[in-house]
Parts: sequence; structure tokens; C-alpha cells
Amino acid sequence: MRTSIVVKLFTLTTMLCLFIIATIYMGQTIFFKQYYAYRKVNEIQANIQAFKNDYLNSDGNILAIQKLEQDFYRQNNTWITIVDSLGNLKNVNDFYLEVKIDSPKVNNEFFGKTISVPLYHMVNINEVLNTTPGQVISVLAPKARVYISEYKKGSDLIPFRVQVDKSNVLLANEKIIKKMDDLTLDIKNSYKENSNKEKTEFPGIFFSGTITKVLFPNGNESSSFIYTNSLFMDRMKEFQANLLFNESHNSINTLQILDYTQNDVKYKLFIDPIKDQAGVTGYIFSMASLQPVDEAVQMLKDYYVYMIALVILLIVLAALYYSRKIAKPLLQMNQTTKKIASLDFSETISIRSKDEIGDFSQSINSLSQTLHSYIKQLQNDIEKEKQLEHTRKEFISGVSHELKTPLSVMKSCISILKDGVATHKKDHYFEAMDKEVDKMDLLIVDMLELAKFESGTYKMKMDTFSMDKLMEEICEKLSLEFINKQLHVHTELAAVEVIANQHRIEQVITNFMTNAIHYSPEHEHIFITIKEEQTRVKISIENKGAHIPADQIDKVWERFYRVDSARQRAQGGTGLGLAISKNILELHGAEYGAANTEDGVLFFFYLNKQA
Repeated sequence: MRTSIVVKLFTLTTMLCLFIIATIYMGQTIFFKQYYAYRKVNEIQANIQAFKNDYLNSDGNILAIQKLEQDFYRQNNTWITIVDSLGNLKNVNDFYLEVKIDSPKVNNEFFGKTISVPLYHMVNINEVLNTTPGQVISVLAPKARVYISEYKKGSDLIPFRVQVDKSNVLLANEKIIKKMDDLTLDIKNSYKENSNKEKTEFPGIFFSGTITKVLFPNGNESSSFIYTNSLFMDRMKEFQANLLFNESHNSINTLQILDYTQNDVKYKLFIDPIKDQAGVTGYIFSMASLQPVDEAVQMLKDYYVYMIALVILLIVLAALYYSRKIAKPLLQMNQTTKKIASLDFSETISIRSKDEIGDFSQSINSLSQTLHSYIKQLQNDIEKEKQLEHTRKEFISGVSHELKTPLSVMKSCISILKDGVATHKKDHYFEAMDKEVDKMDLLIVDMLELAKFESGTYKMKMDTFSMDKLMEEICEKLSLEFINKQLHVHTELAAVEVIANQHRIEQVITNFMTNAIHYSPEHEHIFITIKEEQTRVKISIENKGAHIPADQIDKVWERFYRVDSARQRAQGGTGLGLAISKNILELHGAEYGAANTEDGVLFFFYLNKQA
């Protein structure tokens, strides 16, 4: 089943466009997310290193560090801060309670001391700033009595719960509380499994005391920038709990990157250990959201619905374009090439666009013209071959005829001599046979000469010589024939040098002059002229007293042509002289001709003059 090229192009365009869309879709919805995360992680890593260097150069200036954190967020859309080895913020001092311990049950080590209780891990800043009076701020006031639970890690105390006396206000770090509950359960289970086991000291300490100072940020301080992100604070609380209860966190000595998902949004957590100038270990804690790329991918999915509709429209337009600009010219070229295959070169392609199709159409037109010319040339060659075959037959016929007479004469002489008839004329018959042999020898030489010129392989060697001197030498050689026939020779010779093959031009002039002598009646005139023109020289030989029939003037250059066959054979001519002259002049690229004049015949030719 034959398929139209328009259908093929339409199918190809459709498949290509859909493949491109599918590739882009897969790349943007799958690989782009990974690429975005990879680039963002690498960029944040580099920026964290720069932040670390700036932090170490800040000399502990809290305002400068807080500005670094804010600048980092603006430039990278990533939260960042510094925590100490216990997971507390290092560079804030505006969100805490001061409580004087007065619990009678507490060890004398803490009784009467004032401790600081950070509140950012136990209460959200938005809850403090946005709640109605009488709940948190009004309750957490100086002189209020509170009960505090703390986790003891070595010599350090980490508050994780604050209960206000005679109030329902309870502030707690739920991450540490969960760890404490799990630890308590583990200790109890351990006692049940092994009652003889040495009792483990519970790490929790409980105080009661009076609030001596309360400090809440009002939302305008630089430190409030960190408190406002509840998700970031939750991640720090979880990190603090793991840091306090999981010894493996104490071995963090290189940057760690953790994945975290909240509400279907992916985050990257960066934890990088850092030591200040005093050698105290802390941690750079940073969190970056990958939500922008998720939103972009979702928008792309919605966008591709419209994109596919647009692509289908473009495909239809492309098919129309193909049919008008590509398929139609191709169909036209196909029809033209079919005609060319049938040797019909009458039609040409009219496409002239400046592109590959236009070039192709011009190539087809050029091919058509070339084939047409070659076929026409071939037809001419066939005609020439036919003529050559005809000429060959005539040539064989002429040679046979030319050889028949001398052979007949020789046969007759041999018969007479053999029979012994007229023995007194023996010398006469031998002389007659000798003349006939000379005629056959001359005929064969001329035939070989003519064949050499007509072979197409003969190369004419050119030289420079004086035309007038050559003419004088030829006239001198033929002077006896002029005298025998009592002819009057008139010469008008310009002194000029020509470029030609001297030997062959001498042969041509000798043939022309011999021809003029043979056909001129006695006492007639022969005019020989050499006339100089701008770039060439005209050589003319005219004999008076005889004409060539007008219908035969063009045949004088043919083999064995004679105006008077009987007389020329009797005078020893072969009928090949003018044919040989014609070939010599054509090998020179010379113009030549023969014409009847008022009272004679003129033969002429032109040669190039020496510059």
C-alpha cells in the first residue's frame, strides 16, 4: 500500500513533537526535581562554608551574627542559626525566664541559686505575642511561683517543662519529654528484668522557685526572625533531643545533610559542626525547603495539557506547510523526472526557492538539459556514424575503382608479354607497368595520410615561419609545371610570419596549386596572394579559365572527387589531395573554403599571425 509523503511527514512530525514533549515532560517532572535539589544542596553547602568563615570573623558580635543569619535567608531562602553543644541557641538573649530556686527538697548545690530557663524550645513566639492577656504573658510574671523539670547531663541542666503554680499554663519541650518518658520506661523495665541490678540514677531534676525576671521579644528584635518559623524551631528541638539522648550525635565532625518531609513538602537539613576561637563546639543548623520546585512541577503538569493542544495545532499547520512547500514541489519533481525517464525533456521545474528543494529542482533542470544535449549529440553521432559508414563504403568503392584501372593495365601488359606478342614493344609495356605501380604507391601513401588525420589522435605541432618565403619556395618547385603548361603566375605576397605546422601547410598549398595547374587551360593565369589582416593572414590561390559546377563546389573536399575524372587519373592524381588538405586545416582550427569567381575558381584559408 502506497503512503503519501504528506501523510509520512505528518506522522513523522507528530511523533517527533510528541517525543520532544514527552522527553521535556519527563525531564521537568522527574529529573528536574533531582537536578534542582542537587544544585540547591551544592549551592547551600558552599554558602554555609562562607557563612562559617564570616561567623568566625565576627568575634562573637551578636548583632553581626544575627545580621549574617538574616542575609543568608534573603540570599538563599534558607533558615540558618548557631546552636551550642546542648542544642540551645547561642546568639539570643531575649526569650527566657530567671527563676530563684527555693525548693526545700533540692540539693544544697542548687538551693537559693538563680537559673535561666530558655523559653523558645517550650513555647511558640506567635502564641506569646498573639494570645490574649491573662494567659501567658500575664501569668509568667515576676514573683509568680513555678515548677521546673530539667534534664541533667553531666554538670549541665536543660529545662524542658515549666508549670505555673495555681494556673493551667504549662510550657514544655515535648521532644525531650518523650525522650524522658522512654528513658524512664527503659529504667523500670531494666529493674523488673534484673532486681539485683545496681540502681541507676534518674537524670531528671525537679525544682520549684519564684520568677525574678521575664523577657519576651516584642517581634521587632533581630532574634525574633528565628523564633517566627515554628517548623524550623521544631526541627531544632528534635535535633536537641537527639543530641542530648543519642550519643552518636556527639560524634558529628563533618557536614550532615538530612531529608525531612512535612505536609508533603520536602526539606533539606544541614548540620555542620563548628568550633569558635575558644575551642567550644557548636553546630550550624540550617533548613531549606524544596517546595518551590514541587510547585513548579505541578504547574508544569497543568501547563502541559494546554501545551499538547498547542502542539496538535502546530502539527496541523506543519502538515499544511509540508503539503504546500515541500510535498507539492516533490510531487512536481517526481512527475518531471518520470517524463525525463521517458526521454521527454520538454518540461522544466519552475521552483525557484532558495533552499535545498530549489537547488534540487535546478539540478533536475540541469540534468534534463544535459541529458537532452547528450542524447541529441548521441543522435548526431549516430547520424555521423551512418554517414561515416556510407563514406567508408564509398571509400572502398573508390579505392576499388582506383586500383582496378592500374591492375587491369598491368594484367594486360603481363598477358601480352607472356604470350610473346609485339616483343619489339617489350620496354614500352614494362614502362607502362612501372607507371601504374607508381600510381598505386601514391594512392596508398595518400590513403594512409588521410587515415592518420581522421583518426583523431594526431597532434599538430606548431611553429613560427615566414609565409611569403614558403610560398616562394613552393612556386619555385612547381615552376617547371607552370612552364610546361605555359601558365602565367601572379603573386602578391605580404611579408608576415604565421603560427602553424610548416610542413603540413606546404602540403596544403602544394595541393591547391597542383589542383589549379591541372584544371587551368594553357596560357591561363594563376593568382597567388598573401594578405595580412589584424590577427590573421589570408592565403588565396585562384586559377582562371575553368569553373566547378555550383551543385558540386562543396564536394571538392570529399575523397576521390574529380570534376574531370578521366583527365585527372590520366595526369596521375589520386583524388585525395583536397580531402587531406581539409583535414590538415581543420587540425589547425583554420577557416578555409572554395568558391567560383567571375572567370575561375578560388581556394583560400586563414592562419593566425605571429603576435
